[in-house]
Amino acid sequence: MKPRFTPHLLAALFAGLLTHGAQAALNEGEAAPQFVASAALDGKAFSFSLQEALKKGPVVVYFYPSAYTSGCNIQAHTFAEKSEQFAAAGASVVGVSLDSIARLKSFSADPDYCAGKLPVASDASGSIAKSYGLNVRAVPTGGKDTRGEDIDHGLAERTTFVVTPDGKVAGVIGGLNPKANVDKALETVQKLAGKPAR
Repeated sequence: MKPRFTPHLLAALFAGLLTHGAQAALNEGEAAPQFVASAALDGKAFSFSLQEALKKGPVVVYFYPSAYTSGCNIQAHTFAEKSEQFAAAGASVVGVSLDSIARLKSFSADPDYCAGKLPVASDASGSIAKSYGLNVRAVPTGGKDTRGEDIDHGLAERTTFVVTPDGKVAGVIGGLNPKANVDKALETVQKLAGKPAR
């Protein structure tokens, strides 16, 4: 008999990915690896280029374990809620996970999560996460998302990088709960913009 992972047990597993501090090889001041990836915004697929996004200002690159899991749902919803505050600080946001582009098209348009306000990119091989020095783990057999569907991809640890237009890392945020992760990212970009944090 194969072990079955209940939502509570799976949540505990994801918590293990979240509570470890960022073990990122990247530190503040280092160059952020450039990447191009298939992404989705409001249900539509497109090609996301970090280099192109940086031409408009700082980019918050947030890695998360999986769409449609409890902590990641909260984090996406919080980024969507605060999207105007990030924009006011001159920054854009992109989420990156090992989800397929099909899952991300749905997640990006879902009014409870990304709500069409931020793109999410597919790093199906985990190569982008690894280039940022993040741990990538295999999903356990029987892992289900909050919709009851199988999670069929690996999991990157939850860590956020704030990248400045010159391609340098200005902030590395890990080891926080999903809402606190978003708040810290917003505080970082507001400091870069010389705006008081709210």
